[in-house]
Amino acid sequence: MKTCRIVRASTTFRGKQGLDYFAGISAESAGSQAICMHRLVMPPGASAKAHYHERHETAIYMLHGAAEFRHGPKLEHCNRVEQGDYIYIPAGVPHMPYNPFDTEAIAIVARTDPNEQESVVLLEIENA
Repeated sequence: MKTCRIVRASTTFRGKQGLDYFAGISAESAGSQAICMHRLVMPPGASAKAHYHERHETAIYMLHGAAEFRHGPKLEHCNRVEQGDYIYIPAGVPHMPYNPFDTEAIAIVARTDPNEQESVVLLEIENA
């Protein structure tokens, strides 16, 4: 029987992207079938590895602070996001978030992948 679940944010994991996440909703924690949602804390100077998510979209809400992310086939675009901003990343779009600021950045990250890390594809892009 399907049931509602509460997941306490008590554990963390290091993603393939090189960042630490606070485990939230996923197939593993809640039995979700089509979504995952986690909290990401990026300390000053933190940077993810360039990557994309196969077949899965990503939605991000910037809860606190600011960060930047490069995106595009060769990471040729750069945007700054601040507290209160939403970010949409289509499936298959290379991106690389980083925190060049002197305060931590906190975001809520949701993807249409219940297993979180299965669709992560790391990239080696020159000058990334």
